[in-house]
Amino acid sequence: MKQFLQQFIIAITSLCFFMPSASTAAEYSLDDLFKIAIERSEKIQYSQENLTIAKIGKAKALSVLIPKIVGYGAYNEYKSRQYDDYGYLTQPDSAGVWGIRADETFSLGLREFTALSMADTTFKKSSTDLDNIKEEYMLQVAKAYFDCLRADEQYDIAKDNMERLTRYRDMAEKRLKVGEATKTVLLRAEGELSGAKSEMVNANNAVNLTRAVLIRLSGIEENFTIKEQAAEDRILPELDQLKVTAFSNRSDLKSYEYMKKLADQQKSYAIGAYFPNVTLSGVYQKTDQSPGDLNRVPETQSLGLSLNFPLFVGGYRKADVDEAKAKYRQSEYLYEDLKKTIAIEVEAAWLEVTSQKQAIGYLEDQVAFAKNNFFYISRMFEVGLANSIDVIDANTLLLTSERRLANETYGLHSAQLKLKRATGRLLSENGK
Repeated sequence: MKQFLQQFIIAITSLCFFMPSASTAAEYSLDDLFKIAIERSEKIQYSQENLTIAKIGKAKALSVLIPKIVGYGAYNEYKSRQYDDYGYLTQPDSAGVWGIRADETFSLGLREFTALSMADTTFKKSSTDLDNIKEEYMLQVAKAYFDCLRADEQYDIAKDNMERLTRYRDMAEKRLKVGEATKTVLLRAEGELSGAKSEMVNANNAVNLTRAVLIRLSGIEENFTIKEQAAEDRILPELDQLKVTAFSNRSDLKSYEYMKKLADQQKSYAIGAYFPNVTLSGVYQKTDQSPGDLNRVPETQSLGLSLNFPLFVGGYRKADVDEAKAKYRQSEYLYEDLKKTIAIEVEAAWLEVTSQKQAIGYLEDQVAFAKNNFFYISRMFEVGLANSIDVIDANTLLLTSERRLANETYGLHSAQLKLKRATGRLLSENGK
């Protein structure tokens, strides 16, 4: 029995060991974070509702082109009959009337069709606005993602620095015991080690803060890990080619194009007010009364056509047209201004990527030299051939070069995504 219980406990323990833990941290790549953020972001959902509203606006504009049908009816009962002097019935015992009326009013300037085109343009503009907001949000998520990776790297660098200074303190303590170093050398080592511990605390706080920002932007759970994304190593296109790509792909520039089109349609809509309105109507009506009246027609059908032309409205139509023309000129100015701004954004991002690629190569060499330098200086200090200042200088050089390399490396990742955003390729390549 005892042996059976032991085997049972071993089996249960093994099963629990091999079962996946509920607290296992989920791992996310940058593309995963993009997809999750787009699905869960309140800002993007808000903008999607704008697109829904624009779609409803199209339906409302279309409804104006469909005739309106109205049904009506009435029933009355009277206390007594009434006759006129000639004996004709003027008030029966009861009377009822019902009918259907269809009306359609349109402008000879076709303003209703212009309004429908404007609603369609507004829908397309809202769609490009949504894409633009998605790209902006994706860029924020990417920045938080690389900030997390940078903070993790800086934490590792701070940890390595503390370990190096701990070994340096231990060496200084040994040399002091054998009389090969003074007390000030050990105190200097202790001071440097305390500073390294303080930097470890700051680096840990930075890790927690960047993770909190990423959680807020992407909507992921608190327990997670992120998969590092390698920098793109493809050849960078020419600057002029990237500008042409940006002008054809940027969603905000497309939105301004639709704004220009909308302003032009608004001019046509305002000019259409100079044309008369035509109303077509059809009526079917049936009348019942008790007792009947031979002189009253029980059923009637009619068609009507009316023309309405405002002769004088106090100059409102002219003011409306002038206002629409001014707004069209404004849209042209905004469009041209944005094109110039986009050209600068593309050039800045292109230069940033180019310069950081070159800087990373030099910094990698510097880190390699600094590591070798610190190794040899430490060995020399251990045998008494170097002083404490040499060790501190070598460590400072190594620490500074590692931090700069980390900043430039993750800065290159961010710069490459900024270039995609500047050229309008971020959503098409990473968000769909």
